[in-house]
Amino acid sequence: MKKLNLEPKRETVALKAESSPVWEVILGIAGFTYKVNRHTFHLNDQWIEEEKSMDLSLLNRLEYIEQTNLWYGMIMLQNKISADSIDSFIHTVERMEDELFFETLLPYHSREAEGLKKESVSNPSKLYEYTELFQTHIYLYGYLHTLLKHSNEQLKKLIQGAVESWYEWVCKHPNWEKWMEILESEQKEHSNLETVHPSSQIEHITGGAQYEPEPGIWIVKMIPQISYRPWLLELRTMEEKLFFYPVKEEYFSEPGVPSSQLVQGHKALGDGLRLSVLYELRKGSMSLQEMSRLFQVSKTTLHHQLSLLRGAKFIRVDKGIYSINMNHLQHFSEELIRFIGEEK
Repeated sequence: MKKLNLEPKRETVALKAESSPVWEVILGIAGFTYKVNRHTFHLNDQWIEEEKSMDLSLLNRLEYIEQTNLWYGMIMLQNKISADSIDSFIHTVERMEDELFFETLLPYHSREAEGLKKESVSNPSKLYEYTELFQTHIYLYGYLHTLLKHSNEQLKKLIQGAVESWYEWVCKHPNWEKWMEILESEQKEHSNLETVHPSSQIEHITGGAQYEPEPGIWIVKMIPQISYRPWLLELRTMEEKLFFYPVKEEYFSEPGVPSSQLVQGHKALGDGLRLSVLYELRKGSMSLQEMSRLFQVSKTTLHHQLSLLRGAKFIRVDKGIYSINMNHLQHFSEELIRFIGEEK
């Protein structure tokens, strides 16, 4: 019996690798201004040491971005225009029509709220209404209130000034050219990604990110980064998912010099409470509240300790539940043995 298949062809996401000095500049700004968690970043010690070389105007801009989370708007703009240079980013933002510029800055909430989002571009009362949808969000609520306070011209100047100033400072770093070569190499390595099994591809490239296909997402961008290491940053728009993944430690390895991952891992293990947390999580997953009761410490204190363990990739968190990452602990032990045992 002959069969006629009338089912439409199964849709899948398109995986795209993308890198640019613009992305690295924006991720550097985002990381530097993330003061609550910055102690877990691989570049934090360098930033502390080199902050004295920043001029006052750059420091003021970074302080304002820390307060307002305008780095998010920079990401949305670069995702829209895909500029391959700082000059291109600055000039394209300058030429953007007001409605397109402002709509690009607005974060995605849900398909149901897309109509309200579009109305918000030209209607202040609708913008207030849209802002309230993000009331419980950790940073987007404050970010949207910043958009409410400024004109498009002011927002453009704030974003352009910060991007240009940070680039002028960071491009003098002795490793900047090496970083650009690493990012270009990553993009070339992943330039022809197959999309039959996108979840496994994403997990492989990012070093463990678990991705489940989401309704409405047709494009997944894989963007390598150095400045935001060791963290993986995930964002989404209406139709796109963005993964800013840390590049492999192998790019920075030198004989006799421990990797940042090795150093950060030992810092994370160098505390009795954190070791006890790993011991308890080995028995089973727990929430922050459960651990707070168990160890008789405040949630704020415990959250700080957990951020160090997460930064070292020794634990994972999913919907507020923490679990141990035994695979990475094993990998970490093997890396230590390799480093100590390497031939001189």
